[in-house]
Amino acid sequence: MAISVFDLFSIGIGPSSSHTVGPMRAALTFVDGLGAELSSVSRVQAELFGSLGATGFGHGSDKAVLLGLSGERPEEIDTDTVPVRVAEIRESGRLLLAGTHEIAFDEDTDLTMHRRKSLPAHPNGMVFRAFDASGALLRERTYYSVGGGFVRDESYETDTVFVEDSTPVPYPFRTGADLLGHCASTGLPISEIMLANELSWRTASEVRSGLLDIWAVMAECVRNGCTHEGVLPGGLKVPRRARSLHEKLLAEDGADDPLYAMDWVSLYALAVNEENAAGGRVVTAPTNGAAGIIPAVLHYYQRFIRHSSDDGIVTFLLTAGAIGSILKQTGSISGAEVGCQGEVGSASAMAAAGLTEVLGGTPAQVENAAEIGVEHHLGLTCDPVGGLVQIPCIERNAVGASKAIHAARMAMRGDGSHVVTLDKAIKTMRETGADMSVKYKETARGGLAVNVIEC
Repeated sequence: MAISVFDLFSIGIGPSSSHTVGPMRAALTFVDGLGAELSSVSRVQAELFGSLGATGFGHGSDKAVLLGLSGERPEEIDTDTVPVRVAEIRESGRLLLAGTHEIAFDEDTDLTMHRRKSLPAHPNGMVFRAFDASGALLRERTYYSVGGGFVRDESYETDTVFVEDSTPVPYPFRTGADLLGHCASTGLPISEIMLANELSWRTASEVRSGLLDIWAVMAECVRNGCTHEGVLPGGLKVPRRARSLHEKLLAEDGADDPLYAMDWVSLYALAVNEENAAGGRVVTAPTNGAAGIIPAVLHYYQRFIRHSSDDGIVTFLLTAGAIGSILKQTGSISGAEVGCQGEVGSASAMAAAGLTEVLGGTPAQVENAAEIGVEHHLGLTCDPVGGLVQIPCIERNAVGASKAIHAARMAMRGDGSHVVTLDKAIKTMRETGADMSVKYKETARGGLAVNVIEC
């Protein structure tokens, strides 16, 4: 079992990896599995449970299911066409299953969002069924969207966090202790350990070009966010701020402001998450709700750190991916499972680790930075107002990016030794999530979601 950096950084569509990307992939997987029976299908039903049912409309889960059933992939779909595509399905009452086979689709009866019913294995559960013209069941499958766009079938177990890949790698690791052990025995930095494992799937040039492609999409997302203006969709009437902030920062030189760079970091994060909230193209890093943190810190590295380079960007992403792999295997990156500590906390830890290594940090300092990132997000709830990935999610990314930079700087000032290990912090995060009331885990039934009046 191993997790690739490309599992953690994938190109997708907003506003949510677990609620948009995951359901789209699940619906597509279900349709692909019909095989030769596709032409016999007369009706398809989908049921969404738990957090998906509770906040699915605000997260675009309903639209994602329609698009996935239509054969669309989150990494390839033209985000500009989504509103028109969904409107056509709803107005016509017809759906082109897998993009080839037309069936009737009545959203009122064929797509059910269960706001207070859950499936046993995970809060983000889905059931899909296909019937022939006589009403006979052709295929039924249960899927779970377990965070970061990862989808598991009914064999998923609640106490197991894994990626189904048995590819042997030279340096297998599940914990921070495992990873540091490999670094100690080989003398390699964390990025080189991760790269050696990546070579089990791809050539070195493919890894480099693939990660630079990921970076290019991140950078494009920031540019788009700094260009678009207006109000975000969904009814809260949240104004976009990135374009205005960008113009203000360009008009200043920051010479008299020692925290000028941090305003740019906030801008980068806001730009990404406004694009995400609008359903634009983003990189899941490791989730959509926390997609702005790693791009913001990478932009900070590129703009404000001397001698930044493409090699540094690749190193950053490999290191961040190694920490993300540990979080995915032993903790959680799902807000519906452990609250926002699992999304923003994980992204902040990954960004802190990546920045520490490109600043010249040792493996122990990198692990220390990641631990700081996790520790100081412990207990963070996921309480989206109106079920939308807007308040507090957008600003939360800016704060998470700032925390990542501070974590890296604190770690670099030390020698890597610390009392709380990364593994202990992750274990605490998972236990805290288990103790957390469900109303604070992406259901919009607690916290800010009930104390802020929706306009």
